[in-house]
Amino acid sequence: MVIQDIQLGRIALPLRHPFRTALRTVESIEDVVVRVVADTGEVGYGEAPPTAVITGDTLGSIECAIRDFIRPSLLGMEVEDLDGIMGRLHSCIVKNTSAKAAVDMAIYDLYGKRFGAPLYQLLGGARGELETDLTISVGPIDEMVRDSLEAVERGYRALKLKVGKEGRQDIERIAAIRSAVGPDILLRVDANQGWEAKQAVSIISALEDRGLDIDLVEQPVKAHDLAGMAYITQRVATPILADESVFSPLDAIEIIRAGAADLINIKLMKTGGIWQALKLCGIAELYGVECMIGCMLESRLSVAAAAHLAAGRSVITRCDLDGPSLCAADPYTGGPVFDGPRIVMSGDPGIGVGDIPCQSWS
Repeated sequence: MVIQDIQLGRIALPLRHPFRTALRTVESIEDVVVRVVADTGEVGYGEAPPTAVITGDTLGSIECAIRDFIRPSLLGMEVEDLDGIMGRLHSCIVKNTSAKAAVDMAIYDLYGKRFGAPLYQLLGGARGELETDLTISVGPIDEMVRDSLEAVERGYRALKLKVGKEGRQDIERIAAIRSAVGPDILLRVDANQGWEAKQAVSIISALEDRGLDIDLVEQPVKAHDLAGMAYITQRVATPILADESVFSPLDAIEIIRAGAADLINIKLMKTGGIWQALKLCGIAELYGVECMIGCMLESRLSVAAAAHLAAGRSVITRCDLDGPSLCAADPYTGGPVFDGPRIVMSGDPGIGVGDIPCQSWS
Protein backbone atom coordinates (compact mmCIF):
# COMPACT_ATOMS: atom_id res chain seq x y z
CA MET A 1 0.00 0.00 0.00
CA VAL A 2 1.67 3.19 -1.26
CA ILE A 3 0.81 6.82 -0.42
CA GLN A 4 -0.48 8.25 -3.69
CA ASP A 5 -1.81 11.63 -2.58
CA ILE A 6 -2.41 13.82 0.49
CA GLN A 7 -5.39 16.17 0.16
CA LEU A 8 -6.72 19.03 2.29
CA GLY A 9 -10.17 20.32 3.20
CA ARG A 10 -11.95 22.11 6.04
CA ILE A 11 -14.85 21.35 8.35
CA ALA A 12 -16.90 23.76 10.45
CA LEU A 13 -19.20 22.82 13.34
CA PRO A 14 -21.01 24.96 15.92
CA LEU A 15 -20.49 24.36 19.64
CA ARG A 16 -23.32 23.67 22.10
CA HIS A 17 -22.10 26.53 24.31
CA PRO A 18 -19.27 29.08 23.96
CA PHE A 19 -16.00 27.50 25.08
CA ARG A 20 -14.26 29.84 27.53
CA THR A 21 -10.92 29.35 29.28
CA ALA A 22 -8.27 31.62 30.80
CA LEU A 23 -6.71 31.71 27.32
CA ARG A 24 -9.56 32.16 24.82
CA THR A 25 -13.26 32.10 23.92
CA VAL A 26 -14.55 30.04 20.96
CA GLU A 27 -18.11 29.63 19.65
CA SER A 28 -17.53 27.21 16.75
CA ILE A 29 -14.77 25.07 15.35
CA GLU A 30 -13.19 25.31 11.93
CA ASP A 31 -10.54 22.65 11.45
CA VAL A 32 -8.33 21.36 8.68
CA VAL A 33 -9.10 17.82 7.52
CA VAL A 34 -6.63 15.56 5.73
CA ARG A 35 -7.24 12.71 3.33
CA VAL A 36 -4.36 10.35 2.55
CA VAL A 37 -5.10 8.29 -0.57
CA ALA A 38 -3.34 4.97 -1.19
CA ASP A 39 -2.72 3.32 -4.55
CA THR A 40 -5.19 0.60 -3.51
CA GLY A 41 -8.02 3.11 -3.32
CA GLU A 42 -8.12 3.00 0.49
CA VAL A 43 -8.32 6.37 2.25
CA GLY A 44 -7.16 7.50 5.70
CA TYR A 45 -8.49 10.59 7.45
CA GLY A 46 -7.06 13.06 9.96
CA GLU A 47 -7.90 16.46 11.45
CA ALA A 48 -6.12 19.44 12.98
CA PRO A 49 -7.62 22.40 14.85
CA PRO A 50 -5.94 25.84 14.80
CA THR A 51 -5.00 26.38 18.47
CA ALA A 52 -2.58 29.27 18.13
CA VAL A 53 -2.56 30.17 21.84
CA ILE A 54 -1.22 26.69 22.71
CA THR A 55 0.47 25.09 19.69
CA GLY A 56 1.12 28.23 17.62
CA ASP A 57 -0.74 26.67 14.68
CA THR A 58 -3.28 28.52 12.53
CA LEU A 59 -5.47 27.30 9.66
CA GLY A 60 -3.02 28.78 7.17
CA SER A 61 0.11 27.42 8.81
CA ILE A 62 -1.38 23.92 9.07
CA GLU A 63 -2.34 23.88 5.40
CA CYS A 64 1.00 25.32 4.29
CA ALA A 65 3.00 22.80 6.33
CA ILE A 66 1.08 19.86 4.87
CA ARG A 67 0.88 21.09 1.29
CA ASP A 68 4.41 22.46 0.86
CA PHE A 69 6.52 20.30 3.17
CA ILE A 70 4.81 17.12 4.43
CA ARG A 71 3.04 16.01 1.25
CA PRO A 72 6.15 16.10 -1.01
CA SER A 73 8.15 14.24 1.63
CA LEU A 74 5.73 11.32 2.01
CA LEU A 75 4.38 10.65 -1.49
CA GLY A 76 5.41 7.21 -2.77
CA MET A 77 6.18 5.75 0.65
CA GLU A 78 4.85 2.36 1.79
CA VAL A 79 2.19 2.64 4.50
CA GLU A 80 3.65 -0.44 6.21
CA ASP A 81 6.92 1.49 6.75
CA LEU A 82 5.56 3.44 9.73
CA ASP A 83 8.95 4.29 11.22
CA GLY A 84 10.25 5.52 7.88
CA ILE A 85 7.14 7.63 7.24
CA MET A 86 7.16 9.15 10.72
CA GLY A 87 10.86 9.85 10.55
CA ARG A 88 10.30 11.92 7.42
CA LEU A 89 7.15 13.52 8.80
CA HIS A 90 8.96 14.84 11.86
CA SER A 91 12.15 15.87 10.06
CA CYS A 92 10.76 17.65 7.00
CA ILE A 93 9.65 20.66 9.05
CA VAL A 94 10.15 21.66 12.69
CA LYS A 95 7.28 22.27 15.13
CA ASN A 96 3.90 22.47 13.27
CA THR A 97 2.69 19.69 15.56
CA SER A 98 -0.98 20.00 14.62
CA ALA A 99 -0.24 19.57 10.91
CA LYS A 100 1.90 16.54 11.69
CA ALA A 101 -0.81 15.08 13.93
CA ALA A 102 -3.45 15.27 11.19
CA VAL A 103 -1.24 13.43 8.71
CA ASP A 104 0.00 10.98 11.37
CA MET A 105 -3.53 9.87 12.28
CA ALA A 106 -4.51 9.54 8.62
CA ILE A 107 -1.50 7.27 8.08
CA TYR A 108 -2.43 5.20 11.14
CA ASP A 109 -5.98 5.01 9.81
CA LEU A 110 -4.63 3.52 6.59
CA TYR A 111 -2.30 1.24 8.56
CA GLY A 112 -5.22 -0.26 10.46
CA LYS A 113 -7.18 -0.69 7.24
CA ARG A 114 -4.17 -2.39 5.65
CA PHE A 115 -4.28 -5.09 8.33
CA GLY A 116 -8.07 -5.12 8.74
CA ALA A 117 -8.01 -4.31 12.45
CA PRO A 118 -9.21 -1.48 14.71
CA LEU A 119 -6.25 0.74 15.51
CA TYR A 120 -6.58 0.39 19.30
CA GLN A 121 -5.96 -3.35 18.99
CA LEU A 122 -2.78 -2.74 17.02
CA LEU A 123 -1.67 -0.26 19.71
CA GLY A 124 -2.03 -2.76 22.56
CA GLY A 125 -5.77 -3.37 23.02
CA ALA A 126 -5.88 -2.50 26.71
CA ARG A 127 -9.68 -2.03 26.83
CA GLY A 128 -12.74 -1.68 24.64
CA GLU A 129 -14.52 1.13 26.47
CA LEU A 130 -13.53 4.51 27.92
CA GLU A 131 -15.18 7.17 30.07
CA THR A 132 -14.57 10.86 29.50
CA ASP A 133 -15.17 13.92 31.61
CA LEU A 134 -16.94 17.03 30.30
CA THR A 135 -15.46 20.53 30.32
CA ILE A 136 -17.32 23.32 32.11
CA SER A 137 -16.26 26.69 30.69
CA VAL A 138 -15.17 29.49 33.02
CA GLY A 139 -17.88 32.02 33.73
CA PRO A 140 -20.13 33.43 36.45
CA ILE A 141 -20.70 31.03 39.33
CA ASP A 142 -24.41 30.52 38.68
CA GLU A 143 -23.70 29.75 35.01
CA MET A 144 -20.99 27.20 35.86
CA VAL A 145 -23.27 25.56 38.43
CA ARG A 146 -26.06 25.35 35.87
CA ASP A 147 -23.75 23.84 33.24
CA SER A 148 -22.37 21.36 35.79
CA LEU A 149 -25.83 20.17 36.80
CA GLU A 150 -26.79 19.83 33.13
CA ALA A 151 -23.68 17.68 32.56
CA VAL A 152 -24.54 15.43 35.50
CA GLU A 153 -28.07 15.04 34.14
CA ARG A 154 -26.51 13.92 30.85
CA GLY A 155 -24.71 11.16 32.73
CA TYR A 156 -21.23 12.62 33.23
CA ARG A 157 -19.53 11.47 36.42
CA ALA A 158 -16.41 13.62 35.96
CA LEU A 159 -16.29 17.36 35.22
CA LYS A 160 -13.30 19.51 34.24
CA LEU A 161 -13.78 23.03 35.58
CA LYS A 162 -12.08 25.83 33.68
CA VAL A 163 -10.75 28.51 36.05
CA GLY A 164 -7.67 30.75 36.24
CA LYS A 165 -9.12 34.19 35.44
CA GLU A 166 -10.03 35.51 38.90
CA GLY A 167 -7.50 34.13 41.38
CA ARG A 168 -8.90 33.19 44.77
CA GLN A 169 -12.46 33.78 43.58
CA ASP A 170 -12.01 30.43 41.84
CA ILE A 171 -12.29 28.80 45.28
CA GLU A 172 -15.89 29.96 45.62
CA ARG A 173 -16.94 28.82 42.14
CA ILE A 174 -15.43 25.37 42.74
CA ALA A 175 -17.06 25.15 46.17
CA ALA A 176 -20.44 26.12 44.69
CA ILE A 177 -20.16 23.44 42.02
CA ARG A 178 -19.18 20.78 44.58
CA SER A 179 -22.17 21.73 46.72
CA ALA A 180 -24.49 21.51 43.71
CA VAL A 181 -23.31 18.21 42.20
CA GLY A 182 -22.64 16.37 45.46
CA PRO A 183 -19.70 14.27 46.68
CA ASP A 184 -19.81 11.48 44.09
CA ILE A 185 -18.87 13.51 40.99
CA LEU A 186 -15.17 13.77 40.14
CA LEU A 187 -14.05 17.39 39.85
CA ARG A 188 -10.94 18.25 37.89
CA VAL A 189 -9.68 21.85 37.88
CA ASP A 190 -7.89 23.38 34.87
CA ALA A 191 -6.30 26.80 35.38
CA ASN A 192 -4.86 26.94 31.83
CA GLN A 193 -1.70 28.69 33.09
CA GLY A 194 -3.79 31.36 34.84
CA TRP A 195 -2.22 31.39 38.33
CA GLU A 196 1.17 32.25 39.82
CA ALA A 197 3.00 29.55 41.79
CA LYS A 198 2.45 30.88 45.34
CA GLN A 199 -1.11 31.84 44.47
CA ALA A 200 -1.74 28.32 43.17
CA VAL A 201 -0.49 26.77 46.42
CA SER A 202 -2.77 29.08 48.39
CA ILE A 203 -5.81 28.27 46.25
CA ILE A 204 -5.24 24.50 46.12
CA SER A 205 -4.53 24.37 49.87
CA ALA A 206 -7.82 26.20 50.47
CA LEU A 207 -9.65 23.65 48.31
CA GLU A 208 -8.06 20.87 50.36
CA ASP A 209 -8.84 22.55 53.69
CA ARG A 210 -12.51 22.85 52.68
CA GLY A 211 -12.64 19.16 51.79
CA LEU A 212 -13.70 19.76 48.18
CA ASP A 213 -11.97 16.54 47.05
CA ILE A 214 -10.40 17.67 43.76
CA ASP A 215 -9.18 14.83 41.53
CA LEU A 216 -6.39 16.93 40.00
CA VAL A 217 -5.31 20.46 39.09
CA GLU A 218 -4.18 20.94 35.51
CA GLN A 219 -1.45 23.37 34.39
CA PRO A 220 -1.73 25.93 37.22
CA VAL A 221 1.11 28.18 35.93
CA LYS A 222 2.76 29.20 32.66
CA ALA A 223 3.95 26.35 30.45
CA HIS A 224 7.63 27.31 30.71
CA ASP A 225 7.57 27.73 34.50
CA LEU A 226 8.76 24.27 35.52
CA ALA A 227 10.25 25.64 38.73
CA GLY A 228 6.82 27.03 39.60
CA MET A 229 5.17 23.71 38.75
CA ALA A 230 7.63 21.87 40.99
CA TYR A 231 7.06 24.40 43.79
CA ILE A 232 3.32 23.67 43.67
CA THR A 233 3.61 19.89 43.28
CA GLN A 234 5.86 19.63 46.33
CA ARG A 235 3.52 21.68 48.56
CA VAL A 236 0.03 20.30 47.91
CA ALA A 237 -1.57 16.87 48.22
CA THR A 238 -3.79 17.27 45.15
CA PRO A 239 -2.20 15.70 42.04
CA ILE A 240 -0.82 18.23 39.53
CA LEU A 241 -1.28 17.50 35.82
CA ALA A 242 1.14 18.97 33.27
CA ASP A 243 -0.56 19.93 30.00
CA GLU A 244 0.82 22.87 28.02
CA SER A 245 4.24 22.13 29.52
CA VAL A 246 4.42 18.78 27.69
CA PHE A 247 4.71 18.57 23.92
CA SER A 248 7.50 16.04 23.38
CA PRO A 249 8.89 12.92 25.06
CA LEU A 250 11.87 15.03 26.15
CA ASP A 251 9.50 17.48 27.84
CA ALA A 252 7.96 14.59 29.75
CA ILE A 253 11.35 13.35 30.93
CA GLU A 254 12.33 16.84 32.10
CA ILE A 255 9.07 17.35 34.02
CA ILE A 256 9.17 13.92 35.66
CA ARG A 257 12.82 14.24 36.70
CA ALA A 258 12.20 17.74 38.08
CA GLY A 259 9.21 16.55 40.10
CA ALA A 260 7.19 19.26 38.36
CA ALA A 261 3.97 17.23 38.02
CA ASP A 262 2.33 14.02 39.19
CA LEU A 263 0.53 13.31 35.91
CA ILE A 264 1.06 13.98 32.19
CA ASN A 265 -1.63 15.11 29.75
CA ILE A 266 -1.15 13.71 26.24
CA LYS A 267 -2.74 15.53 23.31
CA LEU A 268 -2.06 14.47 19.75
CA MET A 269 -1.96 18.10 18.63
CA LYS A 270 0.94 18.72 21.00
CA THR A 271 2.91 15.54 20.33
CA GLY A 272 2.49 15.70 16.56
CA GLY A 273 0.41 12.53 16.45
CA ILE A 274 0.17 8.96 17.65
CA TRP A 275 3.75 7.94 16.86
CA GLN A 276 5.31 10.45 19.25
CA ALA A 277 2.50 9.97 21.77
CA LEU A 278 3.40 6.28 21.99
CA LYS A 279 6.94 7.29 22.95
CA LEU A 280 5.54 9.52 25.66
CA CYS A 281 3.45 6.60 26.93
CA GLY A 282 6.59 4.47 27.07
CA ILE A 283 8.40 7.08 29.14
CA ALA A 284 5.46 7.39 31.52
CA GLU A 285 5.36 3.61 31.93
CA LEU A 286 9.10 3.56 32.64
CA TYR A 287 8.78 6.16 35.40
CA GLY A 288 5.47 4.85 36.76
CA VAL A 289 3.56 8.04 35.93
CA GLU A 290 -0.09 7.89 34.89
CA CYS A 291 -1.38 9.87 31.91
CA MET A 292 -4.54 11.61 30.84
CA ILE A 293 -5.55 11.74 27.17
CA GLY A 294 -6.96 15.10 26.12
CA CYS A 295 -7.99 17.01 23.03
CA MET A 296 -8.31 20.54 21.71
CA LEU A 297 -11.53 21.79 20.10
CA GLU A 298 -11.78 18.88 17.70
CA SER A 299 -14.59 16.94 16.11
CA ARG A 300 -15.15 13.20 16.46
CA LEU A 301 -12.72 12.52 13.61
CA SER A 302 -9.50 13.34 15.46
CA VAL A 303 -10.88 12.64 18.94
CA ALA A 304 -11.52 9.10 17.71
CA ALA A 305 -7.79 8.77 16.98
CA ALA A 306 -7.02 9.84 20.55
CA ALA A 307 -9.59 7.34 21.83
CA HIS A 308 -7.80 4.54 19.97
CA LEU A 309 -4.55 5.51 21.68
CA ALA A 310 -6.23 5.59 25.10
CA ALA A 311 -7.95 2.25 24.51
CA GLY A 312 -4.65 0.77 23.40
CA ARG A 313 -2.46 1.80 26.35
CA SER A 314 -3.22 1.12 30.02
CA VAL A 315 -0.89 3.91 31.25
CA ILE A 316 -3.63 6.32 30.15
CA THR A 317 -5.94 6.24 33.16
CA ARG A 318 -8.05 9.39 32.63
CA CYS A 319 -9.87 10.70 29.56
CA ASP A 320 -10.73 14.26 28.62
CA LEU A 321 -12.12 13.47 25.18
CA ASP A 322 -15.22 15.62 25.23
CA GLY A 323 -14.72 17.37 21.87
CA PRO A 324 -17.65 15.57 20.21
CA SER A 325 -19.91 16.31 23.20
CA LEU A 326 -19.08 20.02 22.98
CA CYS A 327 -20.13 20.13 19.31
CA ALA A 328 -23.76 20.80 18.45
CA ALA A 329 -23.68 18.30 15.57
CA ASP A 330 -21.94 15.03 14.67
CA PRO A 331 -21.95 14.47 10.90
CA TYR A 332 -19.76 11.36 10.90
CA THR A 333 -20.38 7.62 10.68
CA GLY A 334 -18.25 4.72 11.85
CA GLY A 335 -15.47 4.43 14.39
CA PRO A 336 -15.80 4.67 18.18
CA VAL A 337 -19.28 5.43 19.49
CA PHE A 338 -19.45 8.59 21.64
CA ASP A 339 -22.47 8.18 23.91
CA GLY A 340 -22.27 10.99 26.46
CA PRO A 341 -19.48 10.04 28.86
CA ARG A 342 -19.08 6.54 27.35
CA ILE A 343 -16.76 5.91 24.42
CA VAL A 344 -17.21 2.42 23.02
CA MET A 345 -14.60 1.16 20.58
CA SER A 346 -15.90 -0.47 17.41
CA GLY A 347 -14.62 -3.25 15.18
CA ASP A 348 -14.15 -0.88 12.21
CA PRO A 349 -10.63 -1.16 10.78
CA GLY A 350 -8.24 1.72 11.34
CA ILE A 351 -9.70 4.71 13.15
CA GLY A 352 -12.95 3.90 11.39
CA VAL A 353 -14.54 7.35 11.00
CA GLY A 354 -15.96 8.15 7.55
CA ASP A 355 -18.38 10.42 5.69
CA ILE A 356 -16.15 13.46 6.15
CA PRO A 357 -18.30 16.62 5.67
CA CYS A 358 -15.91 18.43 3.38
CA GLN A 359 -17.28 20.01 0.21
CA SER A 360 -13.99 19.99 -1.67
CA TRP A 361 -10.51 18.47 -1.41
CA SER A 362 -7.34 20.03 -2.82
